[in-house]
Amino acid sequence: MDNLLKLGWLAGAGGALLCLGGVGARLAGAFWIGGFQTGTLLQAGTAAMVFGCFCLLVVLTQRARMP
Repeated sequence: MDNLLKLGWLAGAGGALLCLGGVGARLAGAFWIGGFQTGTLLQAGTAAMVFGCFCLLVVLTQRARMP
């Protein structure tokens, strides 16, 4: 359970960093970063944050079921 909690936090933080990096690069006028379009980085960051939310949701529901 603690591993899933850590995974959720890590995925959420990594996703937020990907989104911030993509937005910052796009605002600076760059369309490509390391061979990836900035929109791709934004989508990957959003997907990572959603995955982190699902991990944290599983942890919360498991804790609610414990007596």
